Amino acid sequence: MGAKTVYRCVKIVMKMGLKVDLVLINANELVTLRGSSTKPKTGKDMDNLEVIKNGAFAVSNGRIATVGTTEEVLKRLEGEYEIIDAKDKLVTPGLIDPHVHLIFAGTREVELEKMAVKGVAYLEIKSQGGGMPLTLKKTAETSTKDQMKITTKILDRMLIHGTTTIEAKSGYEMTYEGEIRQLEIIKALNEHHPMDLISTFCAQGIPPDHESRVDELTDDIVDRWIPEIAQRKLAEYADVFCEKGYFNVEQTRRILEAGRKHNLKLRNHCDWLVHSGGAKLVAELGGVVSADHLIFTPIEEVEALKDQGTVIIFLPTSPFCYVGKYADARGIIDRGLPVALATDVSAANLCESMQMMMTLAVLRMKMTAAEALVAATINAAHSIDRENEIGSLEVGKKADFVIFDAPNHRFFAYNYGVNLAEKVYKQGKLVAERGRRI
Repeated sequence: MGAKTVYRCVKIVMKMGLKVDLVLINANELVTLRGSSTKPKTGKDMDNLEVIKNGAFAVSNGRIATVGTTEEVLKRLEGEYEIIDAKDKLVTPGLIDPHVHLIFAGTREVELEKMAVKGVAYLEIKSQGGGMPLTLKKTAETSTKDQMKITTKILDRMLIHGTTTIEAKSGYEMTYEGEIRQLEIIKALNEHHPMDLISTFCAQGIPPDHESRVDELTDDIVDRWIPEIAQRKLAEYADVFCEKGYFNVEQTRRILEAGRKHNLKLRNHCDWLVHSGGAKLVAELGGVVSADHLIFTPIEEVEALKDQGTVIIFLPTSPFCYVGKYADARGIIDRGLPVALATDVSAANLCESMQMMMTLAVLRMKMTAAEALVAATINAAHSIDRENEIGSLEVGKKADFVIFDAPNHRFFAYNYGVNLAEKVYKQGKLVAERGRRI
């Protein structure tokens, strides 16, 4: 009997490469910030940017498909794709601005000079008919068509500086019809502008005819404005200007509780001009997504926010321009609280550049360059509940990214006062290049 012949079946597995639309390669520093989508970065972890040298990533249908070194990423791909060479460049996630007073008309540069040079207090200017009441008047007098033009110009300047998502507040009309109009403008801009706008109803200015009747205004906001805004889904958040001369703590509490009742998420202005008690209220309410400013907040009230999930948002512009005192960034970070940065774009003073916020954070607030970039990206994403979509360059997230004409992330505090953003991409599409919106 002859030898038995054995036939062995061999299964051959063909590894197919990824098919993608575009690939970025050769980044000198690719700041990925990977691994921080579950919770914000805090403490010493804020210095960890998860940088890849000679970094690369690929994009498919507007989302990140793979990330690694240039050699690793190219090995994973097949087919044809566009290549972006970022040799000698810094590449980061799109910058996120989580505190913007977007809709207003008229400017107040004369007042700013009085505050910055002559030391005239903001509340004194307000008492003389200037400040926010002046903006309420000018904004109400501006047509929707003209307001769209004014606001689009602001958004374009933010975009060319690398900002791809913002939180956009109403608050500069403070009538029922006016606030509805402002939120409708934000909704329309979100549909037509490359940037993503996260909408917030902000109870902010006090109309002159309500200066002595703020409780009545609060009643109207609680009983009529918020239910209508929520029913029409015009805002995701409710916010209150809890400051001396504006809404007091009890009025703020009522507005925020009404927002929560109608399924709006909460954020709050706290202790910008003086110690108003806003941060303490945020701690009492619990579950507030952000507490903003905290310039005059006692450290024990800041510590009460720890482990609540509230992100503290620093706004370096008003201290830089006229307040003079910055929030205690170093003390707050060292105590392990999550922080973010924002421009505070408003009628009071205009700076549309998150690059400048990072500069001020380092040079005036004693944050490290890495902490500042974390605060302008992934932590800012957490402060608007978008941490699973943006803020880092990870597989599955939106391909929002910026190529900076800079070798590394420390350059923002070194080469400042200019726009370092060379190219800005939104969901894998080029939307701005060398200071011009595409």
